[in-house]
Amino acid sequence: MSLSDSHEFTKRAWNANARVWDDRMGTEGNDFFKQLQYPFILDYLGVKNGQFPSPMKILDVSCGNGVLSRKLAALGAEVIGIDFSEALIQLAENYPDRPSNLQYYITDVTEQDQLTPWMDGSFDAVVCNMALFDISDIEPLIMSIPKILRSGGIFIFSILHPSFNNSSTIKMLEEIDEGELKHKYSLKIDKYLSIYERKGVALREQQAPQIYFNRPLQYYLKLCFEQGFKMDRFDEPALIRAEGGSALSWGSNFAEIPPVLLARMVLPTE
Repeated sequence: MSLSDSHEFTKRAWNANARVWDDRMGTEGNDFFKQLQYPFILDYLGVKNGQFPSPMKILDVSCGNGVLSRKLAALGAEVIGIDFSEALIQLAENYPDRPSNLQYYITDVTEQDQLTPWMDGSFDAVVCNMALFDISDIEPLIMSIPKILRSGGIFIFSILHPSFNNSSTIKMLEEIDEGELKHKYSLKIDKYLSIYERKGVALREQQAPQIYFNRPLQYYLKLCFEQGFKMDRFDEPALIRAEGGSALSWGSNFAEIPPVLLARMVLPTE
């Protein structure tokens, strides 16, 4: 499948799955969002006691149904949420009582000219939460961010952990007889360095598979470093172990293995 075909396939999938994702994420997000992403994003943005240290203007890239955009706007930030899915943007706009400091726009970040309206150097932060691996070509976006941010601005991203939670990952349960039967949980991974794409289902209820664009961590970091960014924060959180559910779920027996990672990139002060 060509890159353009993969891109169009992905866009159709997210439009088809928009309602299911909105139902799952809602106003508070799922466990991944609540435990592994949102607290770290707030910390990276400098939020203390529910307040930003100073007024902030934030671009929320691939905002989906707007769950993160709404929360950041509720804390007082001026937020612009963008996504290439018309269906997701429509759902985001339909949430009641949207404040004046929150706006949404349909924007395809694989097309650099569609990012031009935001390239005014006025944003304090660009956040891309759990989306870079869903984007067929991230280079136009990453190359544009320094023009979007003010001097000293920050770029925050979270992704599925390329080392442990990529499309080649197989969760394993083994039974060991050591005089008594014991269970061992582990992961088997046969691809990490390769850049490749594979269809996947993130939610069991979704209507259509989407495409995961698998890239090693060095790809993301090198691309950011080439734009002049310096990384000053990095985290690999794991879900709190919970009772019930599938024994092979991330929140069950893989508490020592992080399914996501987050990084904060800083644009040096001129």
